[in-house]
Amino acid sequence: MNHTTAHTYPRTVRLGEDDVELRFMRAGDEAAVLAFARELPTHDLLFLPRDITQPKVLAAWAHEIERGALTTLLAFRSSEVVGCATIVRDPLSWSPHVAELRVVVARAARGVGLGRVLSADAGELAVASGVEKLIAKLTPDQLGAVTVFETVGYKAEALLRDHVKDAAGVKHDLVILSLDVERFRARAAVYGLTGE
Repeated sequence: MNHTTAHTYPRTVRLGEDDVELRFMRAGDEAAVLAFARELPTHDLLFLPRDITQPKVLAAWAHEIERGALTTLLAFRSSEVVGCATIVRDPLSWSPHVAELRVVVARAARGVGLGRVLSADAGELAVASGVEKLIAKLTPDQLGAVTVFETVGYKAEALLRDHVKDAAGVKHDLVILSLDVERFRARAAVYGLTGE
């Protein structure tokens, strides 16, 4: 995936009282990502298609990054992963113009804007690679995450009832939000919201 954007990585952002380093996931990050994933509430993982608390899933994730099928930005506070954003795009599908953003933030790093920064940076990376539409999948009760996406222009497009099942067998709904990049740019230009 083309990584030409307004930002270069690694980059450091000040969030609350802490400096957070954003950089691309690379070989050797699996242990830190696994520790991060295992600290997340199980409910926060339900929108992901795979259980990232499993080492074999992380190995497959790292392999997909190596071959260029995924792009993942990690957020580090010191040496600890406190957030990640992954861009999932299949250029061989019927929807090569669409990318899915998957953003997860550690409980201890919430409420300071990290989710918004990760979403914006990942969205910028996706658009720079030619993506025309972005989607995000969440459980509707993840109000903080839904708000982050809606704040930057995503709109609810679908509600899939009883679509995911947690470890206890309880079913949960899944909402799909989307952002049409050109429509968003046009609206932003009308209201003077462009960063140019």
